[in-house]
Amino acid sequence: MNSPFKPLDDKKLGWFHLKSMITTGMGVFTDGYDLSSIGIVLLTVLSTFGITKTSPSYTLYTSLISGSALIGAAIGAIIFGILANKGRKTFYGIDVSLMTIGAFLQAFVSSPVELIIVRFLLGLGVGADYVLSPMIMAEHSNAKDRGKIIALGFGLFWGFGATTAALIYLGLSALGLSPMIVWKIVLAAGAIPAVSVIYLRRKIPETARFLGRIKGDMEGLRNVVKQVSGNTIDITSNLKDTNSFSFYFAKYWRQFLAACILWFLFDIVSYSGILFGPSLIASSLGVNSGVFQLIMEGAFVVPGGIIALSLIDRAGRKPLQVLGFIGMALSLLAFAAYKDLAGLAFSPVLALILYGGMNLAQQAGPGSISASGMLGVELAPTKVRGTVQALTVTSGRIGASLTAFVFPALFKAYGESFAVGFLGALAIVAAIITLALIPETKDRPLEVSSKEVEELQTQ
Repeated sequence: MNSPFKPLDDKKLGWFHLKSMITTGMGVFTDGYDLSSIGIVLLTVLSTFGITKTSPSYTLYTSLISGSALIGAAIGAIIFGILANKGRKTFYGIDVSLMTIGAFLQAFVSSPVELIIVRFLLGLGVGADYVLSPMIMAEHSNAKDRGKIIALGFGLFWGFGATTAALIYLGLSALGLSPMIVWKIVLAAGAIPAVSVIYLRRKIPETARFLGRIKGDMEGLRNVVKQVSGNTIDITSNLKDTNSFSFYFAKYWRQFLAACILWFLFDIVSYSGILFGPSLIASSLGVNSGVFQLIMEGAFVVPGGIIALSLIDRAGRKPLQVLGFIGMALSLLAFAAYKDLAGLAFSPVLALILYGGMNLAQQAGPGSISASGMLGVELAPTKVRGTVQALTVTSGRIGASLTAFVFPALFKAYGESFAVGFLGALAIVAAIITLALIPETKDRPLEVSSKEVEELQTQ
């Protein structure tokens, strides 16, 4: 098919792609900072409000403070997934504005309830960003490099944000500031990267795929293709997609559902470490929460992201995701078994390495694929891409929210080894689902990977 989007798919990686990746990636950097920083300071936050492990409300507030942003993200994803069908760019910038306001207000809260409310507001922006950023990156990118663009702009930037949160926490702690001042500065500093890209996001062009397939603006499509690729295209017919939403959902519901389930399972496993690794796991190993977070990100997450970048457009999404889930499962099960069986020979360093293997495997695989929104954007036709992306993001946020409420209870009721082993079993289930239901999408135009090309050919 002589696709009108071929100049975009064939264009070599260039400055436009890099600028767009940074513009979108800084929002993801903020996501990583905001969602990981709460795990680093959680115990400090609780203690400054007089909530200790012996308090009746300890588990409830632990879950609500760590999970409120995730609940907000689930709701924000649905809202902005629907709005994205009226324009990708139209609402781009509102997401980081919400994140800026929510993060900044954390410096002024005076109670746990106030912190829960402002983190919910922050979460609305995070959910919006999780829908909009991967779609815009994917619809502007070329086919050959789309995997690494999304994996870097949405996957690895998240790790950079989390690493920055740990460094700021350690730096402030070293200054001898009061614990309340430290956690308020750490949380509120998340406003800085968010506000830095509001203007840039408002200037990014609308995607050619939205203009052509949803809006039916052929002149706008030609202008964006010219701006991005430098090529002039001749369109003789209206490309607006006249198929209904139900048409696509009836035809491709299995792969949409699989994408949702995979993000759901990944976030259950992953966010146990993000939210509670620096508190519960680090505490059990006798490691400072900031040091723990820095080790996990610097020694495991970032190297895992580099592996993903080098292989995602060569080996493909499917094998990386399957092996990544298997690696997560093996690391978690080995960590749980070691904690139970090591006895007097127990080594915190070896335990850190075993647990860190989960972070390496997740970022080399599903953390750079499912959790970067790649499956939703690559498997869904343009007409329903915003809606499908909203559903996958919401599924992930529901999984993460469940972790916020369930993992502390499992940890307290059955012990660390049982809770971690349960997460390992979920990772194995996710590997099987990926192997059975997810097609390979590497090096394919979006219209081919989503099978939208079949509908374009009939128009």
